[in-house]
Amino acid sequence: MAALFAVLLSASGCQGEPQGQGGGGHGGPGGPGGGAPPPMPVTVVKVERQPVPLTIEVPGQAEGSREVEVRVRVQGNIDRKLFDEGEAVKAGAPMYQIDRAPLDIALAQARAQLAQEQARFDDARREETRLKPLAARQAISRREYDSAVATRRTSEATRAAAQSRVRDAELNLSYSTVRAPIDGVTGRSLKSEGSLVSPGTEGLLTTISTVDPIWVRFALSEVQNQKLKSGKVDRVRIVDSQDKPLLGDGEINFSSMTIDPKLGTLGLRAAFPNPDRHVLPGQFVDVEITVGGRRAWKVPQQAVIQSDQGRMVWIIGDDGKVAPRPIQTAEWVGRDWVVLDGLKDGDQVVVDNLIKIRPGAAVVAKTGNGQQGGGGQGGGAPGGGAPGGGGKGAGQAGGDQGGGKGGGQQGAAPKDAKAN
Repeated sequence: MAALFAVLLSASGCQGEPQGQGGGGHGGPGGPGGGAPPPMPVTVVKVERQPVPLTIEVPGQAEGSREVEVRVRVQGNIDRKLFDEGEAVKAGAPMYQIDRAPLDIALAQARAQLAQEQARFDDARREETRLKPLAARQAISRREYDSAVATRRTSEATRAAAQSRVRDAELNLSYSTVRAPIDGVTGRSLKSEGSLVSPGTEGLLTTISTVDPIWVRFALSEVQNQKLKSGKVDRVRIVDSQDKPLLGDGEINFSSMTIDPKLGTLGLRAAFPNPDRHVLPGQFVDVEITVGGRRAWKVPQQAVIQSDQGRMVWIIGDDGKVAPRPIQTAEWVGRDWVVLDGLKDGDQVVVDNLIKIRPGAAVVAKTGNGQQGGGGQGGGAPGGGAPGGGGKGAGQAGGDQGGGKGGGQQGAAPKDAKAN
């Protein structure tokens, strides 16, 4: 604190000497015809601790809440494309028609083979039935009957395999019509009509994304994550460059349990209603998270001074004199600093004439509308011109002039302590 006082006194002294020499009045405060300067009028704000929501803003990227690849499941040429790219589709809607002819032939062959196996099975079963009573009377050898039973069982298994091939051929034929697996918005078609397609890595036809609700992925640094945990999340929204919400309020539906080892960030995801498709998958947006539960003071930015020892403000004491007060700040909210520590409820914070006052200087507080509680004629402001040198001696808020032309303006901060 002693070092801070020294910096401020040095700045005040540097400001005062040239101002006393340059007036159009008849002398300085110590010159003939004048006494001690009157208290300087300053504008103040009375601060009270209040709920101040914490806002975290990070970039994010939108993605569909469901994103599905539409792939071909049988080989063949694409006969027709049955959807409009970029339009919404319903689950089960046909999207592509693959050439059915080879699949129809394969199904016919499978059914013919099944018929053959069914005939063999019927013959084996009749033979087993015919030999069974003969074997019971020992009219034939046991080996002959056992062979008939084995033949019937083999025919039965072969028939079952043929039935499976028929079902497989029917399934492949159904795959000739490629249908939408989910409701959503289609992407660009990657294959055109007439293309030969087959299952595998080259079988991707298009994609479908569900955009209502839409998800937004984003990441928080370690500091931002601690802020998020410091209170309850009141609101999550995505905004444009003008800070206008793009969609309705959303909610966080995923938080990673690990930190990215390369970036040191924590991945999160939020869901937002998107019935009109204002936000599309892949779009970059700004995510704004509002966290409540914090109480702090709000001080105008111009009242906060940055020095080598940190940030501070001028406080008017009960004796009407100003004193510097170190403060701990957080972030900006609008045009105000959020102050976490260093103030008390009811403190009067000076917001103008910051470079004209010094520790222990007497001041007169006035409200923001220009009305002041004291002051008078004939006295120059500290560092101003001669008392009674024409004009009012009290400096005005925001850098008024003293009597004559000697009053300095609050246009720049001192070298070692500047207004933030």
